[in-house]
Amino acid sequence: MEAKLTGTAPTQRSSRLGMVLRVTSGNFLEQFDFFLFGFYATYIAHTFFPANSEFASLMLTFAAFGAGFLMRPLGAIMLGAYIDRVGRRKGLIVTLSIMASGTILIALVPGYAAIGLLAPLLVLMGRLLQGFSAGAELGGVSVYLAEMATPGHKGFYTAWQSASQQVAIVVAAALGYALNAYLTAQQVGAWGWRIPFLIGCIIVPFLFVLRRSLQETAEFSQRRHHPATSEVFQSMLVNWRTVIAGMMLVAMTTTTFYLITVYTPTFGKTVLKLSTADALIVTLCVGISNFIWLPIGGALSDRIGRRPILLTITVLALFSSWPALSWLAAAPSFGRMLLVLQLLSFFFGMYNGAMVVALTEVMPVEVRVAGFSLAYSLATALFGGFTPAISTYLIEATGDKAAPGFWMGFAAACGLVATLVLYRKRRS
Repeated sequence: MEAKLTGTAPTQRSSRLGMVLRVTSGNFLEQFDFFLFGFYATYIAHTFFPANSEFASLMLTFAAFGAGFLMRPLGAIMLGAYIDRVGRRKGLIVTLSIMASGTILIALVPGYAAIGLLAPLLVLMGRLLQGFSAGAELGGVSVYLAEMATPGHKGFYTAWQSASQQVAIVVAAALGYALNAYLTAQQVGAWGWRIPFLIGCIIVPFLFVLRRSLQETAEFSQRRHHPATSEVFQSMLVNWRTVIAGMMLVAMTTTTFYLITVYTPTFGKTVLKLSTADALIVTLCVGISNFIWLPIGGALSDRIGRRPILLTITVLALFSSWPALSWLAAAPSFGRMLLVLQLLSFFFGMYNGAMVVALTEVMPVEVRVAGFSLAYSLATALFGGFTPAISTYLIEATGDKAAPGFWMGFAAACGLVATLVLYRKRRS
């Protein structure tokens, strides 16, 4: 009997590890493609959005990037309701299919010089497909991890949703660094930037195999009532205050995330005038540090609670974001940029490690995916998705290279208020 028990525990741990890897593999692709668009924004701008000035061209590109996030709330409602009705496994296969379609479209569209206005329109369509899919992907993966977690470790397990995104950052940054090392700037601008997108297309079949092997969560399978789409929509209306508060809770994490990942290469090159290699190395280091801090934040929230971590990090970010970026802008260098981005990475990892699981806990169980996805998508659409465009505008309008710190401070204030509101509501 003793031998049987000792053999069972490692088997169960191996099984849960396999489930985590399979469900987050699709999330890797979702985020990999989103990051690539931001990483290669300057090249995409010249290829698909030519304009009279670099600022105008870049703003058009970031507007197309942000447009994908406007589709997220629609995807959250429609696909989130679908996942709450048919199950986590089937729904996550659908989201992966839609994301793959958008990726293939962006990778293969000819440039503006070849097909004119059709080029930016097709790129925009690809972004809209990606955004529609991502609207429910993050919620579906987060809820899946929360429902399969062992008691007392929900924060740790759920943190791996965001951790898989950091792997995507590291891979994307490493590919960018390799391209910069082996190709000339002209080659990267002409066709080299498409290589990472094509790699994303190549791994799609492998990810489908992994996700199709997923098992439905026991919690969902044991639930007697699976709400119809109309019931999900009605519950969303009834719980709209929780959704709005959840959106504000996510604002801090999504703004920080896109500031320190997607916007970093552009910020380093065009604002701080550092080399492409320096900006990409910093981005790679940010991805690694995010990967480390996320499970620590999740596990710590299992020990001391979600609320203390959320309050502490939002207060720190509120009062230190702009001063840190001002110190960087005063004397831009690789070392300073690395230090400042590591500080912001700490804020993101610790906060998000506690925030994601907190968001799954405050949503009504019968609409957990739809509620989580809608709150997350609204925050990403209104805050995170347009962070590169807003940061670019703020710097241009104020002449202050540290102006993105104001935007991050505002997002931190939203997270602070949301934490106080949601946890006062839970206590009452």
